Amino acid sequence: MFDYTVETTKTVDEAIQALEQTLSNHKFGVLWKLDIPTKLMEKGIALEQDFRVLEVCNPDVAKKVLTRNQKGGYFLPCKIVVYQSEETLKTHIGLLRPTTLMEMTEDEQLKTLAEDAEQSMIQAIDEAK
Repeated sequence: MFDYTVETTKTVDEAIQALEQTLSNHKFGVLWKLDIPTKLMEKGIALEQDFRVLEVCNPDVAKKVLTRNQKGGYFLPCKIVVYQSEETLKTHIGLLRPTTLMEMTEDEQLKTLAEDAEQSMIQAIDEAK
């Protein structure tokens, strides 16, 4: 599976706030937040669903990836999404698994780095939910 996704009873804003704290506890920072409905509305397109994308990074891991294989940088930073499901109306927090992406490099050392980063982000997501 390319993702890890959990459901929470928190609002999207509450989930993001909790996630920022738990990510920080795991040495990840939020570099950028994209509010997709707001961005689309700037282009005149309405999206009723609340959907946010967070780009997150652990600087130590990023340095190790780039030092090992610069093409690993194609997959940096990591993405976490927070959105309200149209079906359940509950908030979901999801991660695009770094291991899935780094497998494409066919570099075993990058795969190991991705496994460690992925486990930390999964723990942060679980703690935030």
